[in-house]
Amino acid sequence: MELYQLIAVVDREKEKKLEGVFRTAGTVVGYSQPAHGTAGHDILARYGLAQTEKRIVAAVANASQQQMIFKLARKMLYMDIPGNGILAAIPIKAVAGQQTLAYLTDSAITGGTPTMDFEYELIVVVLDAGFADLAMDAGREAGAGGGTVLHAKGTGSARGEKFFSVRFAAEKDMLYIVAHKSEKAAVMKAIAAKAGPATEAHGICFSLPISSVMGLRAREFDEVIE
Repeated sequence: MELYQLIAVVDREKEKKLEGVFRTAGTVVGYSQPAHGTAGHDILARYGLAQTEKRIVAAVANASQQQMIFKLARKMLYMDIPGNGILAAIPIKAVAGQQTLAYLTDSAITGGTPTMDFEYELIVVVLDAGFADLAMDAGREAGAGGGTVLHAKGTGSARGEKFFSVRFAAEKDMLYIVAHKSEKAAVMKAIAAKAGPATEAHGICFSLPISSVMGLRAREFDEVIE
């Protein structure tokens, strides 16, 4: 079964309309939560983003639903035009159990596996609350654009405290950055240096593949050194 985690970042007033797009395509809206942008004024101009209140809306979709959602998001929310939000599709590699799969797909079992040939990746940084700007500034210095921050609380981890001195039960910030594959490594390295486990931020950084993305302004990477 070809499945994708769809993650969208939109202004608050577009949240309900986007949820309607997901439902029209027949998906289960997984969650919707508040967030805010981090981009500076120069990045706002570059990407068409704004530091307004944001909402992150997520859902699980099969291949045909994912294509329909991208089509409707383009037609109804103009999300292919920078400044109207970002929509990304992340391939799901495994699902725990047939009941979960049936719930997510409405029992419509089909074949296929998601493509892993991708141009962009979603960088996820989990760090102590209040350090998201520090991590974002480090990422920006390495070539990243804007990011989106949401607040969370850890569930506790003795392993984290043992190896990283990280208190996972503390209040956390989660930073999402969409990066081109040619800049991902540099961005993650910069974030780890400035806001990694050995710093006051106690940040942990990892990336996820994005098979499709909408809402980023076109950029030239010809001059990027591999």
